[in-house]
Amino acid sequence: MSDQHSLAAWLRLTQTPEIGGETQRKLLTAFGLPEAIYAAGREAVRQVIGPRADLLFDFCPQAAVDRALAWSEVPGQHIVTLADAAYPPALLQIADPPCVLYVRGQPELLQTPTLGVVGSRNATTQGLRNAEDFARTLADAGLSIASGLALGIDAAAHRGALAANGVTVAVIGTGADRMYPARNKELALAIAEHGAIVSEFPLGTPVMAHNFPRRNRIIAGLSLGVLVVEAALESGSLITARLAGEQGREVFAIPGSIHSPLARGCHRLLKQGAKLVESAADILDELATQLPPQTIPRRPAESPPQSHAAAPDTSLGEDAANLLTALGHDPCSFDELAARSGLASALLANTLLELELAGKITPLPGNRYQRLGP
Repeated sequence: MSDQHSLAAWLRLTQTPEIGGETQRKLLTAFGLPEAIYAAGREAVRQVIGPRADLLFDFCPQAAVDRALAWSEVPGQHIVTLADAAYPPALLQIADPPCVLYVRGQPELLQTPTLGVVGSRNATTQGLRNAEDFARTLADAGLSIASGLALGIDAAAHRGALAANGVTVAVIGTGADRMYPARNKELALAIAEHGAIVSEFPLGTPVMAHNFPRRNRIIAGLSLGVLVVEAALESGSLITARLAGEQGREVFAIPGSIHSPLARGCHRLLKQGAKLVESAADILDELATQLPPQTIPRRPAESPPQSHAAAPDTSLGEDAANLLTALGHDPCSFDELAARSGLASALLANTLLELELAGKITPLPGNRYQRLGP
C-alpha cells in the first residue's frame, strides 16, 4: 500500500470537486504520481487540463483526506491506489479504472478469478434459489463471486459464496463506511470478514442513483464474465451485462418462462448473443481457458445418458404428485390448476399448501403458483 504522505496526495487528487476520473487519469499520464502533479505547479497543470488546474491548487479537501487516512489505519480497512501492487489487475484492463479503491476486508482477494452474478432486486423464489446455488457451486470451484450487495439476486449470490466458504466481493455505490441497504447489514459484515467490500466513492458518500452504473462497471471489470440470473427489461443488471460486453468479458444468462417479466431481460441478452446457461458447469466450461487448472472440478470422462423425464417424487401423496405434474414449470393460476387437475377447490387449496410446505412450489401475486426446481 502507499505510505501516508503519498496516499494523502492520491486522496487530495480524487476528492477535488470537478476533477473526475478522466481528468485524474490524464494528469497521471502527464506527470506520474499525484505528488508529481502538485510539484509540477499550477501553470504546468494548466497546460494539461486548462482552467480546472486552479481547483487542484486552490481547493484542498484536508478534512476529508485526514478522515480517510484515519479510516485506513483501522485493521481490515484499506485504501488501494492505481500505483499499488494490490490493485486488481483485471480493473487495469478497462477504459476507466478508478484511481482509488476503498476496501473493507482483504484487498488481495480482488486478484482472484471472479464471476459477477447480478439480477433483480425483486426476484422470485426460484431466482433467489438459482443465484444462491450457482454462486455456491462456482465459489466451491474456486471462483470469487462479485455482486452489488443489493436486495434480491445480489444478496443471494453473496450468501451462496459464503455458504461454500468461498470468496465473495461486494462492490457498493456508497462510501465504504456506509451500510446500504440496511437490511443487508449482517451480510455485509460477513462479506467484510471473509471477502471484501469495495467502493471508489469517498467516505460518507450517500445513496445517489447515478453512482450505481459506475458501481456496475467495477463489478464487470473485476470479472471474467457476468451472469444475469433474473432481470426485467429496465433492470440495472442489464447495464452491468452491457458494460461486461463492452469490456470484453463474457455474458451469461439463465432463461426463464416466456410469461415472466423477470425473464425478459435475460431473454433480450440471449437474443443479443449472451451465452445460455442451465448449470454452473456451463460457465466453468466456457471460462476453462481463462482459469487455473485447479479451479475447474474434474468431470467424469464418460457420463451415462440422462433421462429428461423427472423421477416421481415418492415423498408426496398421489394428489400432490399429480398436481405438481399438472403445474409444469410456468406460473399458473388457481383456476387454471383446478381445470387441469380436476380437484375440487378445497382439496386443491390443501394440496397447494402441502406442496408449498414441502418446498416444491411458491405462491405468486395474483393467486398464481410456480414450481421450484426440477
